[in-house]
Amino acid sequence: MAMVSHARDERDDSRIVAASLETPEVFGELFHRHAPRLHAYVKRRLGLPLADDLVAETFTTAFRQRGKFDGRAEFGAWLWGIASNLIAKHHRQETRMYRAFARTGVDPAEDGVADLASDRASAAALGPHLARALASLSAQERHLVLLLAWGDMSYAEIAATLGLPLGTVKAKIHRARTKLRKALPQENNDG
Repeated sequence: MAMVSHARDERDDSRIVAASLETPEVFGELFHRHAPRLHAYVKRRLGLPLADDLVAETFTTAFRQRGKFDGRAEFGAWLWGIASNLIAKHHRQETRMYRAFARTGVDPAEDGVADLASDRASAAALGPHLARALASLSAQERHLVLLLAWGDMSYAEIAATLGLPLGTVKAKIHRARTKLRKALPQENNDG
């Protein structure tokens, strides 16, 4: 997506929030724009049953608090901030899910949709190790790394979402990645 269209979408999002104060049903457009990406991310973090509920709760909270949205931050960052707070409440569930994946090798978030074969083979081989490594991270470290990897967010988007300085986000993600590298088996690339 080009930066120009992204900026236009964010301005449009702010206008939709403002319009929804008078005409509440227009807020549904924001759901259509943002829910699929947010749902995919939450599903990877907490599994399908919690993803449905958490995304619904995120949008319900955003709808109820839309009068507090002042447009200084992007709507997407504001929305993901709400979701981040709700995800944090499920830290124990997420840790249990990763530990179960590490033990069994069965990804509880897998929905059966076919991915590229090579990606699936790599993920299947590394999955339990990655799950164990992710479970060993603190909740904040895991959250930052997964916003980057599964949320497909930039460092700047993560900083805006969590209300942290950009440098802090970069440093924490670097430390978390270092921990993950140490926890994961090393590939042997002999050529």
